[in-house]
Amino acid sequence: MCGVEAMRRAPIGRPRGFDTDEALQRAMVVFWEHGYDGVSLTDLTRAMGITKTSMYAAFGNKEDLFRKALERYAEGPASYSARALHEPTARAVATAYLAGSIHASTQADRPAGCLGVQGFLAAGHLGQSAGNALAAWRNDNRAHLRDRFQRAIDEDDLPAGTDPDTLAHYLMTMANGIAVQAATGATRDELQRVADAALHNWPPA
Repeated sequence: MCGVEAMRRAPIGRPRGFDTDEALQRAMVVFWEHGYDGVSLTDLTRAMGITKTSMYAAFGNKEDLFRKALERYAEGPASYSARALHEPTARAVATAYLAGSIHASTQADRPAGCLGVQGFLAAGHLGQSAGNALAAWRNDNRAHLRDRFQRAIDEDDLPAGTDPDTLAHYLMTMANGIAVQAATGATRDELQRVADAALHNWPPA
């Protein structure tokens, strides 16, 4: 058989032989539980059930994998933040946002806490790609909340003179604190009491 004919009949590339969606899900859980610094490539590939070569081919390096895991987290466990924006009042938004944070941080079949918060704790060790992804995630959340609270001010659902950005920052700070407390063993009931106390300081309509 001539060389050209052999090339025509040879398979072009090989299938990865694993479910990339499932592998990314497993990586997300590992990062969520241990943070960025707390896991090695060996830890990740073992949990994902693939080789390092396959990981690099499918996801890039560790930093790229973390960025993709964060995107998956934002679209899955942390999607409560987007849903909360559709609540009819600013107080209802805040209530749903904190309730979602508590639920996501305290599920029995998932790691405690928040993958994003774990990432920020290791921010000094992240490369530019992962660091930018974290910053964008945080800034987008804050911007969406700020815009929603500005709408509430315009609709007289919040008092005139309320600073929507400060209110968004306050809510995110409370949610981040809830995630940290959950990671250190706080129960759902304890965290709900913290959320209720935070809402006592919410501006009246």
